Amino acid sequence: MALVAVGAGGLLVGTGSLEDPKFRALFLELRGLRFLAALVAGAGLAGGGVLVQGLFRNPLASPSILGTTAGASLGGQLVLLLQPAGGSAGVGIRAEVLLGLGSVAGALAALVILLVLLQRRADRVTLLLTGFVLSTLLVAVGSFVVSIAQSRHELGRAVVAFTLGGLEGVGRSQLALALPLAGVGLVAAWRWSGPLDALLSGETEAASLGVDVVQARRWIVVWVALLTAAGVALGGNVAFVGLVVPHALRGLVGAEHRTLLPLAALGGGVFLAACDVAVRLAPGSGEVPLGVVTGLVGAPLFLYLLRRTGAG
Repeated sequence: MALVAVGAGGLLVGTGSLEDPKFRALFLELRGLRFLAALVAGAGLAGGGVLVQGLFRNPLASPSILGTTAGASLGGQLVLLLQPAGGSAGVGIRAEVLLGLGSVAGALAALVILLVLLQRRADRVTLLLTGFVLSTLLVAVGSFVVSIAQSRHELGRAVVAFTLGGLEGVGRSQLALALPLAGVGLVAAWRWSGPLDALLSGETEAASLGVDVVQARRWIVVWVALLTAAGVALGGNVAFVGLVVPHALRGLVGAEHRTLLPLAALGGGVFLAACDVAVRLAPGSGEVPLGVVTGLVGAPLFLYLLRRTGAG
C-alpha cells in the first residue's frame, strides 16, 4: 500500500500544470525512471545496511562504516572533476553513465583496498577499525576534490550536488548499470542469510555450526560494496537509508535475515522514493538535495527508535 501511494506521488506531484498530452507523457516517463531509481538506490542502501548490522552484530552500524560509500562518492566526484566540459570524456559515453561507472569503480576500489589490508587478519574488530580509517581517508580526499572543483562555478555546483545526493536527471543508462548490481547483490546476500543468522550468536558459535567465519565476512563485505555502489551511482551520497530502515524493520519482523533482507530492500526503496517526493514539495525555487531530506527525516526517526528501544 505504501509503495502504491509513494509511486502515485512520485509520478503525479507537480504535473497539474502540464496540459500538452505529449509533453505530459514525456514528463511522466522521466518521473517513472526517477521513481524506479529511488526504489533501486534505496533497496541497495538498505540491503547493505542489513548486512553490515548483521556482520557487526550492531543495529547502529551502516554501510558507510566499511569505506565503500565514501569510495563510491569519491569515484563519482573524480569523474565530474576530470571529464571535459562536453561530458563525453572523448569516448562517446554520456556524462551520467560515466558518473555511475565512477561510483561503481570507487566502491570496488575501496573494497579491494579493504580486502588487501585484511589479508592476514580479518577479525571483526580489525575490519571495523580498518573500514573506519579508510572511510575517513576517502572522505578527506573527497573534500579535497570538492575544494578543487570550486575554481569552476558549474563544476563546483555539480560536485556539491552529487555529494549531497539527488535523483534528478537519472536516465535509462544509469538504471541499466545500477539495477544488475543491486539485483545480484541482494540475491547473493539473501543466500548468505544462514551464516548471517549464525553470526548473530557470536563467531565461536557460528564456527561450531560449520560456518567459515572468515570467508563469510569477506563475501558479505563484497555484497555490501555492490549494493552501496548501486545506491550511490543513482542517488549520490544519501545518508541514513542504510541505518534507519533496517533498524526500524528489525524491531517489527525480527532479526532473521531471510525475512529481514527483502523487506528492508523494499522499505528502503519506499523510504527513498517518499523522501524524493518531499524534495519536490519543499518550498523554494530549486530542489532541496535528497541527502538533506533523508537526514532531516532519518535522524529524528532514528533517535525515536533508539529511545524506544532503550526504554524497552
